[in-house]
Amino acid sequence: MTEPFALIVEDDVDLSEIFREALTAAGYYTEVVRDGQVAQDRLREIAPTVVILDIHLPRVSGETLLQQIRSAPHLSGTRIVVTTADSQAAEFLRDSADLVMVKPISFVQLRDLAKRLNPAFQTDKFKSTNLPDKKEDSTD
Repeated sequence: MTEPFALIVEDDVDLSEIFREALTAAGYYTEVVRDGQVAQDRLREIAPTVVILDIHLPRVSGETLLQQIRSAPHLSGTRIVVTTADSQAAEFLRDSADLVMVKPISFVQLRDLAKRLNPAFQTDKFKSTNLPDKKEDSTD
């Protein structure tokens, strides 16, 4: 089985590196994009297993990217994890994303979530399709 692919769309350099490390630890090949327009262009070319998507991005917003991902047929199997520090935005977007995580997000929290979404770690008892849809996760 090939490594699942995670596209991390996060403009904060420190957070994007934490997200990269967490997803790598969960068995993903990762790519980091720090600009909404660049992410938009990349998403026309690729079909990641999961997208970690910040909402507040330069040039093209995460909300716009979320709508575009959801309407692109080649991305229909892509899971979207929205990350934001804005709890109101989190509430507004929870029905469009597979999961909304309110920042700050810990390495362990994201790593463990990513493992649950990784097809290589899934068993018949727990498939990503059995994840609760559109659930908001809060940090402890």
